[in-house]
Amino acid sequence: MTKTILLTAPYMIPFVDRFIPVLESYGLNVIVPDVEERMEATDLLKYAGQFDGAICGDDRYTAAVIEACAPRLKVISKWGTGIDSLDAEACSRYGIKIGRTPNAFTTPVADTVLGYMLAFARRQPWMDKAMKSGEWKKIPGYTLSEKTLGVVGVGDVGKAVTRRARAFGMKVLGVDIVEVNHVFVSETGIEMTTHEKLFAQADFISINCDLNPTSQHLINAETLALMKPTAIVINTARGPIVHEEALIAALQAGKLGGAALDVFEFEPLPEDSPLKQMDNVMLAPHNANSSPAAWERVHWNTIRNMVEGLGIEYRGIE
Repeated sequence: MTKTILLTAPYMIPFVDRFIPVLESYGLNVIVPDVEERMEATDLLKYAGQFDGAICGDDRYTAAVIEACAPRLKVISKWGTGIDSLDAEACSRYGIKIGRTPNAFTTPVADTVLGYMLAFARRQPWMDKAMKSGEWKKIPGYTLSEKTLGVVGVGDVGKAVTRRARAFGMKVLGVDIVEVNHVFVSETGIEMTTHEKLFAQADFISINCDLNPTSQHLINAETLALMKPTAIVINTARGPIVHEEALIAALQAGKLGGAALDVFEFEPLPEDSPLKQMDNVMLAPHNANSSPAAWERVHWNTIRNMVEGLGIEYRGIE
């Protein structure tokens, strides 16, 4: 019987005409729904029982969705690295394989973090805005070498951020729930410490950990209260790691220097979010992974994971 896949990865859909012939060459039918940012559970349930494999973005494959799609569903191939939107336990229970691309966007995300730090340190966006509004205003800045960076989550991205920060002469503090390789610690001079010390001492706090039960709302009213009133929080990981309401309250009260956010608790960010009115906040639409070269690698790796997950020999790009 011909197998069918549900393709909902937003970064692949604009170029789907490139991929459908390849998938069809493996004997696969392709369903491509309309997707804006992601498929919610209710959206996915409409297709339950209709597909053998899924190529997805941050779609909400909850336990209920997995149960409804089993036993036909055999593999979910995630476009990218993070699989926090998939119920891995339910997948395991129903024998559904999960594919992903580890270390997919380390370089562009790490560059994004450094870009945010440089923007806040050197004040270019603010001087540009002032100049274009007719002001000749010298806004004081500082060098990164004068500041301390706290890296929350010293995995692939956290390590890349650390190396970049050290190249600028920054002191770097790190925290992770797993032990970080001692060779990396010796190589970079990162000081592994506690959350409390990192939050209290860092001038920039870069969130680079996975979203899991230990990191959900890790940045909250209590942890924000530990931070310097001049500290900058940068989140390029997952939105729910930061309790957005608490962050907004700290910013409005002047208890935090600023924030740079690429991800949010609810995406797209609601139009009435107070974050959109704050001059000391930089926002981006979940786009820190932006890199055509990286996207291309992930496109084909995702297809390979799908094909192999269905038990078909992958022949590569022909």
